[in-house]
Formats: sequence, C-alpha cells, structure tokens
Amino acid sequence: MKILVVGSGGREHALVWKIAQSKRVTKVYGAPGNAGIAAQAECVAIKADDIEGLLRFAKEKAIELTVVGPEAALAAGITDRFRAAGLKIFGPSREAARLEASKAFAKEVMSAKSVPTAHSATCQSVQAVLSAARRMSFPVVLKADGLAAGKGVVICDSEQSVRATAAEMIEERLFGDSGRTVVVEEFLEGEEASILVLTNGRDVVPLAASQDHKRVFDKDGGPNTGGMGAYSPAPVVTDALMEKVMTTVVGPVIDEMARRGTPYTGVLYAGIMITEQGPKVLEFNVRFGDPETQAVLPRLKGDLVEAMLWTLEPDAAPIPLSWDKRAAVCVVMASGGYPGLYEKGKVIEGLDEAAALPGVVVFHAGTKRSAEGVVTDGGRVLGVTGLGETIKKAIDTAYAAAGKIRFEKAHYRRDIGWRAVRLEGSASHAANGL
Repeated sequence: MKILVVGSGGREHALVWKIAQSKRVTKVYGAPGNAGIAAQAECVAIKADDIEGLLRFAKEKAIELTVVGPEAALAAGITDRFRAAGLKIFGPSREAARLEASKAFAKEVMSAKSVPTAHSATCQSVQAVLSAARRMSFPVVLKADGLAAGKGVVICDSEQSVRATAAEMIEERLFGDSGRTVVVEEFLEGEEASILVLTNGRDVVPLAASQDHKRVFDKDGGPNTGGMGAYSPAPVVTDALMEKVMTTVVGPVIDEMARRGTPYTGVLYAGIMITEQGPKVLEFNVRFGDPETQAVLPRLKGDLVEAMLWTLEPDAAPIPLSWDKRAAVCVVMASGGYPGLYEKGKVIEGLDEAAALPGVVVFHAGTKRSAEGVVTDGGRVLGVTGLGETIKKAIDTAYAAAGKIRFEKAHYRRDIGWRAVRLEGSASHAANGL
C-alpha cells in the first residue's frame, strides 16, 4: 500500500514511524512533513490545509490510504472531499469533527446522552460570560468555542479576569472567529487522563491510556502549551475506570453521533478529569493527541495500518490490539520562549547519539533541514521517547537521551511522569493496557 500522512508535527512523525513498520506498506509520503519524517517517508511540499492540493496528489500517486494528523484539516472537511472522490481516508467527517471544532456542539452531544462533564454555559457576549461565571464558584474556565491550537482555554479566578479574558476572545478576537462564542465551565479538580479509542462508527477499540503535561514549567507552572510531555500507561486509569469511561462517555457519544446520521469514525480522544465523583469529560479531540501519540504508539504491538483500515468498515468485527508491557515516556524539547515568542533556525546537535541509546525513539516536530543540518522550526521541536520496564526506568531513559541533544535556548521540563511515579507499584492502581 501507498500511504499519505498529512501534517508536520511530532504526532505525524510517530504515525509515519509506526505505519512504515507495516508489512502492507510499500511507500509512505508526508505532507508537508519535517526533518524526521523525511528520514522515513518522501516529503512533499503540500500544506496540511491545502485539501485540493492533497487530493490531486493522492489521485496522481494512487494513494491507497490517507491519514490525517491535524484537527484543522478534519474540521475543514478533508475526509468528505476524499471520500466523495472515492479515496480511503482515516478520520471523521466534517460534521463529526465538530466534537473538537465546537465545544458548544460537544456539550450538546454530551447533554443528549447525559455524559458526565462540567456544568457550563454557552455565551456570545462579555456580559453573558460574566453572568454565567457569577452563577458558578471561582475559579471558572473560559474556552473559545472553536479551534485555537490548544491555547483557547483560560482559568479565571476573579470577575476581573473573566471580564478581561472574555473581552479578548469575543471583542478583540484573540482567536479570530473561534472565540466569537465562549463556553464558561465550572472548574474541575482531580487528575487528568487521555483516553484514545479507534472506532468504525459502531464498535470501539480502546488504546492504552496515557497522561500528558500541558504546563510549560516544572510542577505544572506557567501557561498551557500544546503539551510538554506524556507517558503511557497512566497508572491512575485502572481497568475499572477505563470500563466506566467506555460505558458512560465513549459509547454514548459514538451512539449519539450515529443517531444523528453523522457516524464518527477514526480515532476519538477523550480528555478526562478523574474527580471525586468519577470521570468527567474536559474535551474531545478528533485526532491522535500530541504528545500522547509519541508515548502510546511505541507500546503498540502489531499493525497500525490494519487497525486504521478497520475503522473504514462499519460492519467489521472489532480488531484486537496488544501492548508492550514496558512503559513509555515522551519528553518534549521546546524552543526557548515557547509558548510565547521564540526563535527558529537553531542548529540541533546530538540527535544520532540520543537515538542510538537502547529503548529510545526521537520524534521530530518543529524541525527542518538546512545547509547547517537539522535546525529548529517551531515551538515544540522534538519528542524524546524512552521505554522501560517501569515508568521510572522509562523516565530515566528518556532524560538520558534528551541530555544528549543540544540546541540554543532549548527548554524541557524535568518532571515528566511524576504523577505516575507516585502511583506506580501500588496494586490498587494497576495500569490499563498491560
């Protein structure tokens, strides 16, 4: 098979890396790809949001399966366009992708099936946001309704903060049209987990649980980012909790989308807060998580392509997945200043040295090749993944590899996986996916 992977981040490199291992695959293309993807696939200069350009390329090269990484392309209807042309593509339709593209829509779907989530209000004016916040206890959470590259969620601890944030989103259009509508939510306390599943619109196959670290600094300090690291399995996700998420969250949502005539296929990511009252949904993503994918896929045994093809068959029996018993930890190396302003073009050294360590895979995100070698080309630059018999050993492996990589103003957290270390070894926290 010839496969096209759309996107240029660490998630897409992990997908290319795993897809290339399939015995069914003869050729992998990356559009537009990055320096790491270029080592395992042929990169083509087509942007991820150029749907017509991607379609022309897929027809020209007789691509047999297209795999979409970024959410924006899915929200723009890339799968509808490809399917109308008779091409196979992995991912949900434009209407189904609204589960991520519109937080208000996701709340509507959850309400229809009584899926546990934070109490919320959907608002379109600063005054409405203030009124909703006053009916809740501080802190409250303000979320831009549409896609905002992981930056449209703000925790507000006062009316002043609510007013200022709402004004930025609604009036100043900090996130463009994505902030025209704002969802105000109660603040949920607990521990987060990332639950990803594959689905053909009827049945669901869960992937191994994971947990990411969104804050830029150690001890969960500083602003939210796209993710500074992740690990799998997540010891906080017991078998019982995973089953509850399947029966109270994932199953009902898949059923509701089918009832609406817009069946959901591909991968669904449920961001879960594990509260004292049980698991509650924070958000849905309609694609693989980043950096969760860089921690989950290295543990997946077997053929990812076969599993992806299953999602295109609504009447097929669920495909079994098996997992490496080792843990995986991904440490994201970022440009200094991220998620704010940062510089590009910094030469990266030590990549081969790091990748040569046993149990290490280095996934590229914001990188490109230049006359000087591989250089930085984004905020999140690399995802350094280490495997180990325990979370602690996986952490040690990942950090040993990260320590061999150098570029000017490189920044990474030094505490990825700390929650798992705290729980690891406790019989009452048996990890899912082992």
